[in-house]
Amino acid sequence: MSSNIYGIDLGTCNLKIFCKSTGEVINEKNTIAIVNKNQLYAFGDDAYAMYEKAPESIQVSFPVVSGVIADYNNMQTMICELLEKYMKSHIKGAEFIVAVPTDITEVEKKAFFDLFYKSRFKPKSVLLCEKPIADAVGLDLEVNAPTGYMIVNIGADTTEISVISLGGLVLSELLHFGGKRLDESIMSHLRRNYSLVIGEKTASFLKETVGCALPEGEEKAAVIVGRDVVSGLPVEMEITTSIVYEAIKENLNSICSSIKLILEKTPPELARDIIKSGIYLTGGASQISQLNELFTQITNIQVNICDYPEETAVRGLNKIMSDEKYRKLAFSMKTIIFR
Repeated sequence: MSSNIYGIDLGTCNLKIFCKSTGEVINEKNTIAIVNKNQLYAFGDDAYAMYEKAPESIQVSFPVVSGVIADYNNMQTMICELLEKYMKSHIKGAEFIVAVPTDITEVEKKAFFDLFYKSRFKPKSVLLCEKPIADAVGLDLEVNAPTGYMIVNIGADTTEISVISLGGLVLSELLHFGGKRLDESIMSHLRRNYSLVIGEKTASFLKETVGCALPEGEEKAAVIVGRDVVSGLPVEMEITTSIVYEAIKENLNSICSSIKLILEKTPPELARDIIKSGIYLTGGASQISQLNELFTQITNIQVNICDYPEETAVRGLNKIMSDEKYRKLAFSMKTIIFR
């Protein structure tokens, strides 16, 4: 009996695991809660529910920052607990394939590898794959063909803009801002213009429910609770789409500028393919209303969106491990020796 295969996408905000035997994707918040400095209190969605609400004795943190592992021990603890919670007896001797961001150092890639290779699960194999490649396979694109594709993955802390062809990266840029930067912009805009202090969760809620990438978008409204800067008391306020747009438009323009720069550097033959197939938009923060229309206006290229943009990479990882024609897209770090 062959060992099970797990595709892992360690996102800054959400941790996605694809299990081949069940065909399901586990999607939980990449958050851990520690009590008394060294005891696990909660992890995943349960820990995220405590964020911005926990007492001083409980430390709630995100082990992944800007796409790389910032807290190795807590990350390993959390991934082990999460796999044991959902998979129980199917983990020993399994095969793991992990998505890694582009433009990170070999040491940072090694941390992703060691997280599983040195775990108590004794895996059969651990492979890594660059996230834009996994995204492309998850979108059912012919990545091994001599055809150019542009993938824009907007995550929580990073935005990856990549042009791929023949199973490799031709051009790639990793921007160190994403959905969380948009949340911070909403928080600072409301404080500066409306004297209202809100938390990150509330800002994220506004971005997801009433946020829009274009000024002429459908006007929506949401009632939130924050703290009035002047009186210091809790107040309710109705926030509209236009207010959120004013808060996030500068950051969205920065992403647009980076996309244009990558397109300017793209070889003409690949640019022709991109115009024909369009730009592919993935990542959790790509679900802002009319974001694809904004990018189309800026580039004059059709922008394709998918049903589950958060899960394209992790579904692609499963295909890479399962299909022999994609297997060469993954790599191992066992043989690398640091001098």
